[in-house]
Amino acid sequence: MKLYGIPNCTTVKKARAWLAEHGHDVPFHDFKKQGVDAAWLKEVSKQTGWQALVNTRGTTWRKLSDAEKAAAGNEAGAIALMLAQPSVIKRPVLERDGRYHLGFAEGDYQTLFGA
Repeated sequence: MKLYGIPNCTTVKKARAWLAEHGHDVPFHDFKKQGVDAAWLKEVSKQTGWQALVNTRGTTWRKLSDAEKAAAGNEAGAIALMLAQPSVIKRPVLERDGRYHLGFAEGDYQTLFGA
């Protein structure tokens, strides 16, 4: 199991706190410090869909030019954008038992972990 994201992201903080409170010591991969791998992005997008992996509701997305947003209109363009700007990746990404789960909602984690 591994959690991916950016440590100062509010949603990542909530997920990390929930996991800790429920006794799950989960390694954390910091996109800013450890980077993002294209092969990993492709693997996650196979399961979740590349559209779901791009956070179009965040500040990073809103700051992009219309041309940058348009360039992310297909999988290759979206992956290129996520590699260049990891802050545009929906987070956190939880990898558990070979499956990827995007975002954090307490109810979803309770279901996932049987808590």
